[in-house]
Amino acid sequence: MKSLDSVLLTDLYQLTMLQGYYEQGMAETAVFEFFVRALPPERGFLLVAGLEQVLQYLENLRFSAEELEYLKDTGRFSDDFVDSLASLHFSGDVHAMAEGSVFFPNEPILRITAPMPQAQLVESRVINLLHYQTLVASKAVRCVLAAPGKLLVDFGLRRAHGGEAGLLAARASYLAGFDGSSTVLAEPAFGVPIYGTMAHSFVQAHDIETEAFDHFARAQPDNVVLLIDTYDTEAAARKVVELAPRLAEHGINIRAVRLDSGDLFDHARQVRAILDAGGLQQTRLFCSGNLDEHQLGAFVQNGIPMDGFGVGTLMDTSADAPYMDCAYKLQEYAYIPRRKRSEGKATWPGRKQVYRCYDEQGVMTGDIVTLDHDVQAGKALIQPVMQDGKRLQPPPSLEESREHARHEIETLPPDLKALGEFHYSVEISTALKQLARDVDMQQH
Repeated sequence: MKSLDSVLLTDLYQLTMLQGYYEQGMAETAVFEFFVRALPPERGFLLVAGLEQVLQYLENLRFSAEELEYLKDTGRFSDDFVDSLASLHFSGDVHAMAEGSVFFPNEPILRITAPMPQAQLVESRVINLLHYQTLVASKAVRCVLAAPGKLLVDFGLRRAHGGEAGLLAARASYLAGFDGSSTVLAEPAFGVPIYGTMAHSFVQAHDIETEAFDHFARAQPDNVVLLIDTYDTEAAARKVVELAPRLAEHGINIRAVRLDSGDLFDHARQVRAILDAGGLQQTRLFCSGNLDEHQLGAFVQNGIPMDGFGVGTLMDTSADAPYMDCAYKLQEYAYIPRRKRSEGKATWPGRKQVYRCYDEQGVMTGDIVTLDHDVQAGKALIQPVMQDGKRLQPPPSLEESREHARHEIETLPPDLKALGEFHYSVEISTALKQLARDVDMQQH
């Protein structure tokens, strides 16, 4: 019952509302959509991530006997209601944008159509799964755009907000174009390539720095990446040059050295010169240390000789924009369109579709949000993925979703790729505006 898979990993009000629906017999078809109201600061676009985990959650939605017993013991719910939950499972439909898709405010990326108790119950976990991975993927893709062609590795597990977050960040960043993660479980769980170096503690545990390098190289002869900034970075680089021929006699090559502190620009230049002068032109430079897209962009723009980056805390926590103003809202109940009119949080009613237009070069030029039956020019982005609680096709592999994300990034307008000033047109259709007016006339 304490597992992250538990149905009880939800907000209390989902269950209190369910009892209200149960007592009134309100089990008609409901339509909920997940969308983002506004872009976080410094975000010109967002990248869909987390759909696969949502579908897995829906497929496995069940109350265990232990969970039902707990609900009875709370005294909050009637026995009849709790007994009715024993047969609850997801039997609805899901429409969604593909993982790795670019999207913008007011564009639903997920639509759930199901009997009200099912569609309501899943709200909290659906938001939780989509929000976090989309947040990280949208931060990671900025790093990919800022440092094209560089090795990018997720280093964020230790400072992520919990183990599940660290693991899902590895998945989301890989989907967005990172090369891999230092999180070991990401490989067996998702097929994400794993990368690792060494810590300062390994060097400190030795009396002589060169011995630490030698011992690590012999322990990991196929993955020799040496951390050289524990004491004196340039002095350590010279020790690496001295050690390299002795290791080469045993068929061991030093693949890279890693920098993690200090003036990384200056250290990179000096270390590159020392390695090159010592015949280690093939040894790569890799750095880490509170990096984000801005630091990566500065490395590239200043021609700093860095081959790869470990990006951790600032990406896994999306530190500059740690949340999205997202929502999962009721858009239709009992086949009647519904609309929230709260000040600053009004919604567009009905089941919706998003169409995207492109120019002759395949570059995105604008989107239109409309009703699902109102066909517009362009590509329809929201497609059926689950019907009657069952998937319509096998899930795409993470590699396939990653390739889709790569293609989506290629189609971005230049100003969005440059992470600078941006404007992208998202139009609300005439039909959708008219429906909103009609619903406003009827609601009271």
